Amino acid sequence: MAQVRENALRREDEETPLDIDFLLGLKENGFGEREVYRIGDLAREFGVTLRTLRFYEDRGLLSPERRGTTRYYNRQDRARLRLVLLAKVLGFSLTEARQLIDLYHQPDGKRKQLELALERFEEQQVILDEQKREIEESIDAMNRTMKIVRERLDKL
Repeated sequence: MAQVRENALRREDEETPLDIDFLLGLKENGFGEREVYRIGDLAREFGVTLRTLRFYEDRGLLSPERRGTTRYYNRQDRARLRLVLLAKVLGFSLTEARQLIDLYHQPDGKRKQLELALERFEEQQVILDEQKREIEESIDAMNRTMKIVRERLDKL
């Protein structure tokens, strides 16, 4: 039954899990040396759907050059996509991701940008730790409830 539920939840356009080391720039995959990328190139490289890239474009997070119906992304778009996906993995909203990206473009210098980013990451970690605690409590309550329901079913 769990397998059936898992397959039902899986969508055709499901994105692949993201590699945090890649998003942090600690390792590359060979695509990064190019100057121009098509939408399919970035989708494959980052394991996201074309729909996701179009959505990020609609939200102003990416701004590819258009020639006819073809989108051409530059290295800056690729870097912004990397930051958006990193923010997503860290539990930030797209609005918060935009704020983090905008920190990158401030003229105040890299140190200030990194300090502000670290401050936001620390705040987010507190939020995620609280959510984790709440989820663990919910899972415990669910397990206890299922145990009681199974016991009652066995008695019938």
